[in-house]
Amino acid sequence: MKVDINCDVGEGMTNEHLLMPYITSCNIACGGHFGDKNSIDKTIKLAIENNILIGAHPSFPDTQNFGRNVMDISKEELRISIQNQLDLFVKRLSKFNEKLHHIKPHGALYNLIASDEAFAIHFVETIKNYTKDVFLYVPYNSMIEKVAISNNIAIKQEAFADRNYTDDLKLVSRNHENAVITDPEEVLNHVYKIINEGKVKTTSGTEKVIKATTFCLHGDHKNSLAILKYLSHQLLKKGIIIG
Repeated sequence: MKVDINCDVGEGMTNEHLLMPYITSCNIACGGHFGDKNSIDKTIKLAIENNILIGAHPSFPDTQNFGRNVMDISKEELRISIQNQLDLFVKRLSKFNEKLHHIKPHGALYNLIASDEAFAIHFVETIKNYTKDVFLYVPYNSMIEKVAISNNIAIKQEAFADRNYTDDLKLVSRNHENAVITDPEEVLNHVYKIINEGKVKTTSGTEKVIKATTFCLHGDHKNSLAILKYLSHQLLKKGIIIG
């Protein structure tokens, strides 16, 4: 059995070259919350060298808050920003003769379209021209999943390897201490339960149904590399390959 592990990259960290041998797809910041053509080119090159599937990681245009807050801007401003981000990214990919594999929204934008139908519809309308032979990474049973499917956009259901969930299958806010899972063994148990049982244990101890074909592990905490090494080794022992 194979499972995809994705990672948000091109966000100003210096560890991408260490993480990429242990992941199979990546989401590259394309100028909304972070990034410019130089950081995009550098990260694309690293991904190619490591044979990683390449995705765009658009965001609210908010470098100050790293795209983690919902911005008070019009839908038209948001549309223009996202399309500018994707245009830049596709242009940079073309310089390397590479094609876009997937789109994964970042931060507050990802969370907003997961639950808000109007914004989910607006997002899908915004990206529709970029989705030929391109996947959209979405949370299981989310509003954006439903809207994407109804618009014939190919999806991959995503779960977070290093984030805890609430009972309504939302990510625990980063304002809470237990938002991020940093212990490699806990991450393994969390991921394996989703793969093997199709369930996740929430912070209340309740088990909820969840499905995922790709798992995100964030590269912006100190245990990221240790977690990825441990995860790949232990999953292999259970007959699951990251690939």
